[in-house]
Amino acid sequence: MRIHKEGASIILITLSLAAIVAALCLWLLPLAAALPVSVAALAAVLFVTSFFRCPEREILREDDTVFSPADGTVVAIEEVEENEYFHDNRIVVSVFMSLWNVHVNWFPVAGTVDYFRHHHGLFLVAWHPKSSEDNERTTTVVDMGGRKILFRQIAGLVARRIVSYARVGHRVEQNSQCGFIKFGSRVDLFLPADAEILVKLGDKVTGTQTRIARLKP
Repeated sequence: MRIHKEGASIILITLSLAAIVAALCLWLLPLAAALPVSVAALAAVLFVTSFFRCPEREILREDDTVFSPADGTVVAIEEVEENEYFHDNRIVVSVFMSLWNVHVNWFPVAGTVDYFRHHHGLFLVAWHPKSSEDNERTTTVVDMGGRKILFRQIAGLVARRIVSYARVGHRVEQNSQCGFIKFGSRVDLFLPADAEILVKLGDKVTGTQTRIARLKP
């Protein structure tokens, strides 16, 4: 298990603060009081470090399959009108990432990045219906060569920064890293209305490993 590069500065800051707190407590407080605080500071470092773990996984690639772009739980499967890019009806599959999930995101399909935009916004809880439109988010569209898949990284109540590696015109490989949402949140996949959905509400999914949908040839 590696630590993701996006966590380096945050982990270093947390470690420094924890060391200062522990040193001050050991200096100013009786040992019986200082030890619990020092242990709590160490636990905070381990907790923050766990957010930035980056697992090594087998890279799966299937032309007509849409893989999960994130670890988490399927919290929505519904037909919606997508008004930013397609301006038509799509099936949206939403994956909610809790504080305990891996927070790396991956490209669900291979192709060329046709569209990318970072929207500033609110920080509603990620499962709120309006978070897909009102929260800080990125929108990425991958052109598979005639078929296009749109997905959104959405910040939540805790998350305050979304990182995306998508660049318009660049070729991306299926299940390669597309970014990171610091401290969790949600990813929405907008699929063609005739896609065969392979998951159901409440399913636990694993990024790069779980098949979300199968596209018509």
